Amino acid sequence: MYAIIENGNKQYKVSEGDTVKVEKLKAEVGATVEFPAVLVSGEDGVKVGASVAKVTATVAAQDKAKKIIVFKYKAKKNERKKQGHRQPFTAVKIEKIEL
Repeated sequence: MYAIIENGNKQYKVSEGDTVKVEKLKAEVGATVEFPAVLVSGEDGVKVGASVAKVTATVAAQDKAKKIIVFKYKAKKNERKKQGHRQPFTAVKIEKIEL
């Protein structure tokens, strides 16, 4: 059984026991969060809709992703700009999918 959940204008395919990195949530480590499921696939077929099921997850970590380098350069103008960025994320462990 798997579900498609929505968070931060992104969709994630999850099943029970998975750990997923989602957009940063305002929740403490160990807290329980719920996501609305857009699609659920199981033994009885596929169900699609606005809120077909409820997915319960536990916050595993609040962290930042690996650093990426943003380098802007204009030829023949001696114009260079180097910048780094680390996107914050929340790692959640999917506990159960309720229909």
